[in-house]
Amino acid sequence: MTDIRIDGEKLSLHPHRVAKWLESRHDNATAAEIFQLYLEVSPVGACNHRCTFCAVDYIGYKAVSLDTHLITDRLHEAAGLGVKSVMLAGEGEPMLHKRINEIAASSVASGLDVAWTTNGTLLNRVDLSTSTWCKVSINAGTSQSYARIHRTKESDFARVWRNIELARANIGKCTLGVQCLMLPELAHEAEDLARRCRDAGVDYLVIKPYSQHKFSVTHEYENADRSAWEGINLAQYETDSFRVHYRPLTAATKEIPYNRCHATPFFWGYVMATGDVYSCSAYLLDERFKLGNINESSFADIWLGEKRRRNIDYVRNHLDIRECRVNCRMDKANRYLDGFDTVPHRNFI
Repeated sequence: MTDIRIDGEKLSLHPHRVAKWLESRHDNATAAEIFQLYLEVSPVGACNHRCTFCAVDYIGYKAVSLDTHLITDRLHEAAGLGVKSVMLAGEGEPMLHKRINEIAASSVASGLDVAWTTNGTLLNRVDLSTSTWCKVSINAGTSQSYARIHRTKESDFARVWRNIELARANIGKCTLGVQCLMLPELAHEAEDLARRCRDAGVDYLVIKPYSQHKFSVTHEYENADRSAWEGINLAQYETDSFRVHYRPLTAATKEIPYNRCHATPFFWGYVMATGDVYSCSAYLLDERFKLGNINESSFADIWLGEKRRRNIDYVRNHLDIRECRVNCRMDKANRYLDGFDTVPHRNFI
């Protein structure tokens, strides 16, 4: 399997966008003209699971959804402005949207790479053949643990694996992965999960640490002991077509090695099921990071608007990143961008 850099940064593959960022580090007006590379979109707010670890439980799983015509128009506009990719995920289960296939197909037709994060229970409804990748959240190796952690019925476990096997047969070039959080009670099931992923034809399994969201209602795993995961050998299940990405080093990371967020609000963005646009998914419902609403304004007007200009100034000059979530989605990008200022002897290449 070709290395997809799932554990590394890929911002360096976009040198022209990074160059714009470098040129605008001391000029907020110019910085406002940088459009994202990547958007996360939440088609619906509702979810059919209530996972014990859910980071966005504080939003409330509201039964709201994006208007199909509006979001397809906005994503077409975003592609024309330089956005390269969209992940259909969010605060709800994206595949609950009744016209999700239309949204995905329109996005691809607009030139966007499309990806999914899902619990997989509705995977049989979705055409993945033109998508880039799909990652299914399966946080257990047995149906009993799955039902307890996902807070659903045990039969959903078999349903998800059946859907994965069906998808595998019709997936085209889409990469299919599974993600499991490093929860202490799951360590003894990790090998069972890896074996099942391999046998089902999954392309990769990611085992990643739990990261406490600052706003989450749940704090069940905030100080969870990960020692049970030490010494587990999942590499033994790898083949030429199946990889395991196990992140013990990330799990041990407690300190953020940079003193400001460089990636926000430049390289990514988030659209909630209500249409609200945020510059960072770790601060949903926080007015400091709300840039506008796609039901009221075009994507360009939001991204070039006054609220985003204020957000640029706030993140650059006032945000205390000790408020931020450890190991956030932009962590690797921030480490890369921080090196432009902090790596010594940088001109000796």
